[in-house]
Amino acid sequence: MAATMNKTPATTFLLIPAAASLVLLLAAAASVEASAFDYAGAFDKCLLFFEAQRSGKLPDDRLVRWRGDSALTDGFSQGVDLVGGYYDSGDHVKFGLPMAYAVTMLSWGVVEFEKEMVDGNKLHRVLDAIRWGTNYFVKAHTQHNALWVQVGDGDSDHLCWERAEDMSTPRTAFKIDINNPGSEVAGETAAALAAAAKAFKPYDRMYSDLLLLHSKQLFTFADTFRGKYDDSLQSAKKFYPSASGYQDELLWAAAWLYEATGDEQYLRYVSQNAEAFGGTGWAVTEFSWDNKYAGLQVLLSKVLFEQGGSAAGYADTLKQYQAKAEFFLCACLQKNNGHNVKMTPGGLMYVSDWSNMQYVSSSAFLLTVYADYLAESRGTLRCPDGEVKPAEILRFARSQVDYVLGKNPKGMSYMIGYGSYYPTHVHHRGASIPSIYAMNATVGCMEGFDKYYNSKNADPNVLHGALVGGPDANDAYDDDRCNYQHAEPTLAGNAPMSGVFARLAASPADNTPEYTPAPNAPSPSNGGSPLEFVHTVTNTWKANGVDYYRHVVTAKNTCGQAITYLKLQIKELSGEIYGVSRTNAKDMYEFPSWMTRLDAGAQLTIVYIQGGPAAKIAVVEYKTA
Repeated sequence: MAATMNKTPATTFLLIPAAASLVLLLAAAASVEASAFDYAGAFDKCLLFFEAQRSGKLPDDRLVRWRGDSALTDGFSQGVDLVGGYYDSGDHVKFGLPMAYAVTMLSWGVVEFEKEMVDGNKLHRVLDAIRWGTNYFVKAHTQHNALWVQVGDGDSDHLCWERAEDMSTPRTAFKIDINNPGSEVAGETAAALAAAAKAFKPYDRMYSDLLLLHSKQLFTFADTFRGKYDDSLQSAKKFYPSASGYQDELLWAAAWLYEATGDEQYLRYVSQNAEAFGGTGWAVTEFSWDNKYAGLQVLLSKVLFEQGGSAAGYADTLKQYQAKAEFFLCACLQKNNGHNVKMTPGGLMYVSDWSNMQYVSSSAFLLTVYADYLAESRGTLRCPDGEVKPAEILRFARSQVDYVLGKNPKGMSYMIGYGSYYPTHVHHRGASIPSIYAMNATVGCMEGFDKYYNSKNADPNVLHGALVGGPDANDAYDDDRCNYQHAEPTLAGNAPMSGVFARLAASPADNTPEYTPAPNAPSPSNGGSPLEFVHTVTNTWKANGVDYYRHVVTAKNTCGQAITYLKLQIKELSGEIYGVSRTNAKDMYEFPSWMTRLDAGAQLTIVYIQGGPAAKIAVVEYKTA
């Protein structure tokens, strides 16, 4: 099932682990705090996921050995070769829009972090992942004004739970053309091919030129014959509807063509259409396969950073793009005058109840690249709630990645195969059914549901590197294969992480200096506290004869002014803690990385799990606005 944006949010709940699982949870949480994350290892696994999603004839040197050849006649019944490409998520539909977005993001990662990928000996594998997608797009672009954009139908595909190698569902292919336009998917495919062309240019100039040729033709097609793709392609509307329209993809494609070619006509296009197409009007708090505005705005900000005065004829418009890019970034950093991305109590950005991790990965990518843009230009990000240095932006992006890899209230890695504690019931057909190399007998459509979809057994095939949809708004996660809103991985969710992992692997240590308050920072002089603490035990359970408790402490600001700096002493703490950031000083904690102030009357929520008595919390120092 594909990740969509228009589903009714599921009811949130707290998952209480079984006693045996709790011991593992606490051990995992302790190890997370004690050691740095292996970003290079996570990067390696991220690339394995793309191998596991490949459709078509697989190469002999593949690393994911439990997968076999599949869908070897895609398109043949309609007179076109559509073998190859990627399966979208836990199903076997090849959806063109999110696939193209994933290839764009993989390519953007190479454009920004090529050196880091070379140093980590990963560049060739990333380029292989990109080429698997771009080869498919070139085949699918059969005429100047025609593009095959989907193979398989979501409704019929979802009626079966079977391996890709056993597929028995219809493989109907769908295309857009001048009579059935689809500017979103044509534009995104043009962007993907342009971004890939730039990535390949130093290594395969002929291939890069081929990709650019198709990119330019597709952009012209998308722009000349404008129309929403999900009006032409009803089979996609239920799964990947275009909520933002096609104007963002037209601007996005033109921006990537400018990035790849330096041809001024594309810069002129994004400038002339900036207002009419929403490029300088949309202020957004998400970046996704559907809504490209934040990515577009960051990409065009790069032109200002790199060209400065040489972009003078377009500088005013580019600065407007940059202002909207910084709105998005400040919203992620919780410094946008209240117009911020929501956060879970454990510190994860939370945009949607459906496949939220895809928004986390895309946001982390934009934060990471913009931090580097600023660092190179020796600039800072000026947000409504304060100035942010590049290192602080990178630290926040790192906090999101660390949450994904296990620094979260469950102590669970949401990347499959990373660490020792991760989901084992992924909403993914191939992972949940024994490999054809382990069990050669065909698994039928309904047999798959009976024996494997509803099974409580762990997946027989580890889907290494898959980023699942993630926890709910309260940091709870139900490891249930049927829970597709949270348990299903997608191409769109994984692709941005590739570049982020490459960047963090190159500088794994967080050397950002701890914030030091001004010498005149006031402290309570009368023995009183600016915070009113309310302590609650929300759950209790026993494991190996020890009673464990989940403690929730709310700290309400009662001093009458906004608190801009806070130092807490938390003593007798033996378990993990969330909602505050540990400092280098023993027992000392400050605001979490996503919080810069606590307004009068507002509350800070702290959560920790431990056996024995409650920890002791006291205010040591604070500063008001």
